Amino acid sequence: MQPSQVINSDDILLKLCRSVSQVLSTTTASRISHAGMVQRIGQTRLRPDLGCFSIFDGGFSGLVVINFSADAAMEIYRRYLLSMGMPEDELAIKYTSDEVANVMGELMNQMLGNFINQVSKELQTSISQSQPKMLTINRELTLSIEANLDEPVTRRVSFRTENNNIFYLEFAMDNTEFIGLASVEVEEEMDPDDILAMHSRGASHSGDVTEDLFDKLGI
Repeated sequence: MQPSQVINSDDILLKLCRSVSQVLSTTTASRISHAGMVQRIGQTRLRPDLGCFSIFDGGFSGLVVINFSADAAMEIYRRYLLSMGMPEDELAIKYTSDEVANVMGELMNQMLGNFINQVSKELQTSISQSQPKMLTINRELTLSIEANLDEPVTRRVSFRTENNNIFYLEFAMDNTEFIGLASVEVEEEMDPDDILAMHSRGASHSGDVTEDLFDKLGI
């Protein structure tokens, strides 16, 4: 983090959008992209056909809702399982299937996990998420969940699948800012293999020093 750098709610939203695009693109072996424009909305809603939501809390609080059209949900579901080697004749054929809801819920869990990992490293704060809830609905619902938000900022972003099916992410979080300090630097992650290698080199060097000492003492 650079000195005097300010990270606001919209910057955090961008990190979430990147996590959604990255995880879905990787798991479905296809291109998932988000719009370059963000819509300011009054409140989050669960919308047809498949809606999923999760609450996160910790360094800041928020609510994430993803609304999939039936076509978008089925495309992502099918691509995900086919990329894992699942036979096509074993896949569900309707978006209302429990299997589709379970898979989409698992994918949302992966997206939020990626987002939380990025936030923890870059903003040096800790947040946790609730288990995503997936609902199949046939009419618009207003989602009202107590998330203890402080002056919430609410946004909506559209996403597009490789087959041009659209789904939407709705996001509400505390109106907050993270301000970089000159004396604080992001800690670099240490690879476990590097740690073991350093330990081995240290042990070897220590052994050489000990043998030299014994030789000088005539032992």
